[in-house]
Amino acid sequence: MPHGLSLHSNKAPAHPGLPFPADPARGFCVPAGTWLLYLPCTWSIGLAAEPGCLPDWRLLSLFGVGAVLMRGAGCTINDMWDRDYDRQVARTASRPLAAGDISTFQSLVFLGGQLSLALCVLLCLNYYSIILGAASLSLVVTYPLMKRITYWPQLVLGLTFNWGALLGWSAIKGSCEWSVCLPLYFAGVMWTMVYDTIYAHQDKKDDIMIGVKSTALQFKEDTKQWLSGFSLAMLLSLCVAGMNCNQTFPYYSAVAAVGAHLAHQIYTLDIDKPENCWKTFASNRTVGILLFIGIVLGNLWKQKDLKNVEDPSENR
Repeated sequence: MPHGLSLHSNKAPAHPGLPFPADPARGFCVPAGTWLLYLPCTWSIGLAAEPGCLPDWRLLSLFGVGAVLMRGAGCTINDMWDRDYDRQVARTASRPLAAGDISTFQSLVFLGGQLSLALCVLLCLNYYSIILGAASLSLVVTYPLMKRITYWPQLVLGLTFNWGALLGWSAIKGSCEWSVCLPLYFAGVMWTMVYDTIYAHQDKKDDIMIGVKSTALQFKEDTKQWLSGFSLAMLLSLCVAGMNCNQTFPYYSAVAAVGAHLAHQIYTLDIDKPENCWKTFASNRTVGILLFIGIVLGNLWKQKDLKNVEDPSENR
């Protein structure tokens, strides 16, 4: 896949006796994509924690495993859909399917293994979350097709990558509190529009050559204005989510830090330098971690606020 988050390591030949690459890490992608899939899950799990409590570390670990597996499955699906495109782009021509190192059937077998393991993780959750998680599969499968029909495949990626913003809350509460989950989900989608548009600028010349679409090609020289709009929408949505679950000062401080980081990204971005685009894109892990830290500290601060409310009554 020439653009979007199909992030892979270098070429790894298939072992003749195995139905998958000799380097299985290829099917699980490099860390950047996994982090960006995982972090919205952590936000939701953190916001759903009880006041004064740390997030559920068992669920954080479980979602981490799920993120690795589903990111890997997404990479495998991308490569299956895009093998003909990948052969035409120097950066992606060495991927196993594009290079002819493995067959489509071998990829299907490997994908089946990835999805089976991911299903085991999903089945550890409550019934509501199992149904909600399964509902995301249609997005996972259809996303790679979007660049053939629309200049907005990044929007579909955002809808896919941020499903954990819904799933994390439901895994703890047994259902979604939509007044919190929807603005959190929307914030994640806007965040994806920022970082994946930046990522897509690396490959815009190849995309034009082979005839695929992206927001980078749609926005062109207006990219920074669009990114500013998406960033503002993200920050406002995070504020709405925070207000609807009674978040506190550390949370809003983290939102402000996220805003400053995004502003720095946009200001320093050079859309015509692929190396700058990659560096800026990769820095978004920091954005997600900053917000998670703010959520955790904000939740611990809630306990302090509760004590401040309770103490006067105890003195009467």
